[in-house]
Amino acid sequence: QVQLVESGGGLVQPGESLTLSCAASAFAFSTYSMVWYRQAPGKERELIATITSSGRFTNYLNSVKGRFTISRDNSKNTVYLQMNSLKPEDTAVYYCNTLGRLIPWGRGTQVTVSS
Repeated sequence: QVQLVESGGGLVQPGESLTLSCAASAFAFSTYSMVWYRQAPGKERELIATITSSGRFTNYLNSVKGRFTISRDNSKNTVYLQMNSLKPEDTAVYYCNTLGRLIPWGRGTQVTVSS
């Protein structure tokens, strides 16, 4: 079954870190650029980080640049998002997908940043 399963979210205090994982199955993961998105309450889903199929190139939304790092392990069909110096405005449900949103959305993983 073609699917994406996000994990690793949780409740953290401002300034703390989290690492999210997205496990892909039943498609040629290593041939796709992958993207992390997030959707905050009452807001549209936004693209926050992109990584090319080889992992050589990455790109970030300005508001997370320098704090978040996207990476991937093609041997594990998994893409990661290391999030440091978290802020309350990072609170959202985080999703992964291919560039172009070609795979059915997973359930996402909730990240809540609050003191």
